[in-house]
Amino acid sequence: MVSKVIISNLAQQQLDNYIRYVLLEKSNPQAAKRITEDALITRDSLLNVADSLRLLEDKDLASLGYRKILFKYHEYLFIYRVVDNVAYVEATYHQLQDYENLFKTEIL
Repeated sequence: MVSKVIISNLAQQQLDNYIRYVLLEKSNPQAAKRITEDALITRDSLLNVADSLRLLEDKDLASLGYRKILFKYHEYLFIYRVVDNVAYVEATYHQLQDYENLFKTEIL
């Protein structure tokens, strides 16, 4: 268990971009609201499971302690790591993206 979850500016901006796309491009405010709610559920579940989820497959990212958590109801995920009992969410991606390579290029 962790004591706190902190979402980075990048992760929040990425999430906002997905929600904005669904809201404006797909004209589906109800779906945008459900994605937002799912993100909050996922954030809150990190308090209980952050340490138990496995590391990412990429060796470089795994060596830095990065993990992922899938949203419960939608095909999105958070990439995060735990440092000093705090889960730091660093990025948000759609599951169909090459998220490990995208994230790796952003941080390394």
